[in-house]
Amino acid sequence: MDVEEFDYPLPQELIAQEPLPQRDASRLLVLPRRAGPAQHRQVRDLPDLLRAGDLLVVNDARVIPARLQGRKEGSGGKVELLLVEPLASGDWLALGQASKPLRAGARVEVPGGSIGIVEVRDEGELVVRLPAAGDALWRFLDEAGELPLPPYIRHAPGATDRERYQTMFAREKGAVAAPTAGLHFTPALLEALAARDIGLARITLHVGPGTFLPVRARRVEDHRMHQERYFVPEETARALSRARRVVAVGTTALRTLEASRGQHGPGATDLFIAPGYEFRVVGALFTNFHLPRSTLLMLISAFAGLDRIKGAYAEAVERRYRFFSYGDAMLIS
Repeated sequence: MDVEEFDYPLPQELIAQEPLPQRDASRLLVLPRRAGPAQHRQVRDLPDLLRAGDLLVVNDARVIPARLQGRKEGSGGKVELLLVEPLASGDWLALGQASKPLRAGARVEVPGGSIGIVEVRDEGELVVRLPAAGDALWRFLDEAGELPLPPYIRHAPGATDRERYQTMFAREKGAVAAPTAGLHFTPALLEALAARDIGLARITLHVGPGTFLPVRARRVEDHRMHQERYFVPEETARALSRARRVVAVGTTALRTLEASRGQHGPGATDLFIAPGYEFRVVGALFTNFHLPRSTLLMLISAFAGLDRIKGAYAEAVERRYRFFSYGDAMLIS
């Protein structure tokens, strides 16, 4: 398939720049997976839209202050680093931008310490050595780092973002992007779901920067995903085996469930889901609206069909839904 088939027109003013005051007040486009017209509801209506015995699976990854602004030691040139993931050596994989190319052996001064460039790889990838480890690492990042908001959010991260760009489930540190479907949930909504005998289980997938990266290949089949780490707890695997229907909260939960086949334990996946994929675990999907030509739009098109998704997105644009991380949501059921 041609990547251009996954393009759609989106007015810039529909890209949400701030979250709504109440997490569960977002609009919800309810799209039957196979056939039938869409409904237009609110996220807080979710208990009425799911079935007793359904199991919601959420991603409990916590976003870290992974963006570091600094200056090259000696020259003073500006450097921006985005941490991607820890490596077995104790160093970190990062993406780097600088006024002049970075070289192995260079050092970058940031608030609270100095970062060493260990290795320079292709496509802007670096291996970096941070000035702290263990619990001290998180204290260092809290002081020196910024929350890595997506590039389509135009304001600098502030105190509101520190709270609202984390889900209520966030506990496992390591993601560099939020599993944004989970941003809509509140304790009151979870209570209402539990009262309808709708279960909840957790997985962890540390969302990487591949979420932001454009698909550069012309053909969908030529795209390769970045690998992301996941963990499925044993209690989640047991809940999956008992569930009447598995409802993934977000594309990250869906990819984890499909990659792991619902089996417990750690793993890593570069699974790329596009039209033609056969779903084996997930029966319904709660998700935000996704960027044109993105792997996430390809994933939901695999789940519901490209024509149905393009029709639903056109309807969402016409009705002035809010798009992307701080925007509204869809339930494909």
